[in-house]
Amino acid sequence: MSDSFKFWAVIPAAGRARRMGETASPKQYLTIAGRSVLEWSLSPILARDDCAGIVVAIAADDTHWSRLPIARDPRVRTTVGGTERAHSVLAGLRTLSLSDSEFVLVHDAARPCLAADELSGLIEAVRNDPVGGLLAAPVVDTIKRADSEGRVAETVSRESLWRALTPQMFRFGTLYRALTAAQQQGVAVTDEAQAVERSGLRPRIVAGRTDNLKITLPEDLIRAERILQEMQSSGGRR
Repeated sequence: MSDSFKFWAVIPAAGRARRMGETASPKQYLTIAGRSVLEWSLSPILARDDCAGIVVAIAADDTHWSRLPIARDPRVRTTVGGTERAHSVLAGLRTLSLSDSEFVLVHDAARPCLAADELSGLIEAVRNDPVGGLLAAPVVDTIKRADSEGRVAETVSRESLWRALTPQMFRFGTLYRALTAAQQQGVAVTDEAQAVERSGLRPRIVAGRTDNLKITLPEDLIRAERILQEMQSSGGRR
């Protein structure tokens, strides 16, 4: 890898855990395997020499971030995020002074099981790509489409279907313009790739690991802790 290659990362961490039930802390600040979910999510990115820095977009009333040891890392800065993921990512991008061709990596704050080899695979696959791309996993379950009555309308072919994961990595100019356009048009995009797709571009799909899970439900915490413990006991993929 060229020594001149560098990227910035943006972590949208202003969200609330709508599906986590009543918890004292947002899900990104819950503790698993001895560290917060957010610290686990940032760890493999900060471990890379080609990471120029990370912008974490937090809620305006966040009282948890400043208590984390990682908050004192000089490579990490914060900005105030928005009510939706795309708003937080755009807020993070606005703090950066990058050329259009430089790369920005976006990773979920509540996706703590990112493996180092998985991250390397994404970066190597897209660093020379004119657009960028995302980690994704092939859909392996049978997919059903439901009708308005909650009955099966059809079985959808899973051929060529992928579950989008993070990180997702795009050139700064491409991502900034795509998210800005979506916001101006009132379109709620659910990930960065969708915004880029709306610009008429085709992000590259890079195969990711099925254990790169996002904390969404309470039971995900148990599964994530088991995955992290396995990573550590096997010598670490972090």
